[in-house]
Amino acid sequence: MQVMQAPTQAPQRMLLSADEVAARLGIDVSTVYRMAADGRLAARKVGRQWRFAPEAVGLEAPRNDAPALDPVAARTAIAVAAELLGVMMVVTDLEGQPITEVVNPCERYLASSPDERGECLDHWASLADTSDLGCRFTLGPLDFECAVAFIRSGDRLVGMVLAGGVPTPDADQVEGLHPLDPAQRSEVIASLPRIAAALGRGYSATAN
Repeated sequence: MQVMQAPTQAPQRMLLSADEVAARLGIDVSTVYRMAADGRLAARKVGRQWRFAPEAVGLEAPRNDAPALDPVAARTAIAVAAELLGVMMVVTDLEGQPITEVVNPCERYLASSPDERGECLDHWASLADTSDLGCRFTLGPLDFECAVAFIRSGDRLVGMVLAGGVPTPDADQVEGLHPLDPAQRSEVIASLPRIAAALGRGYSATAN
């Protein structure tokens, strides 16, 4: 069976979150949401969250001469972690598009159809819609849970690292998934932000 392959190195989309726009404009984030909704700020939805092109809201664009996240380095970073944590992992951009291949995929993911994997991409993109940027498990379209941590370069979000293939705590059927006990689930949630931070440091070092 084929596993989703990493695309060739693609340029990162330099989009700002509502929180970043609010901080730079010196206004409340709720005002940013209202202005996006009524068209006063040019924006588009990524998942269910507004994203803003800096030039479209009168802000200086982030440097776009920095390299994208390196797929090879990113895959290396998550490969060992996925095995140790007992989950499948992938690094994506902020629209849920994979930068790496999925490592340590569960059998349910491997057996999924192209349409089902497309729904996974949509779900991954929707995970960007988290106002507190917290790391927690959420149920996805293949009836397994995923958790996400955001990769930052300075004050800019540049990608996401996801862990998934995990049944819900009360699931009766765990066949084809990566079952975790409560302690292991907690370890995943604690580890993902550290992995994302390491990827962000690597990105910043490469960019400089």
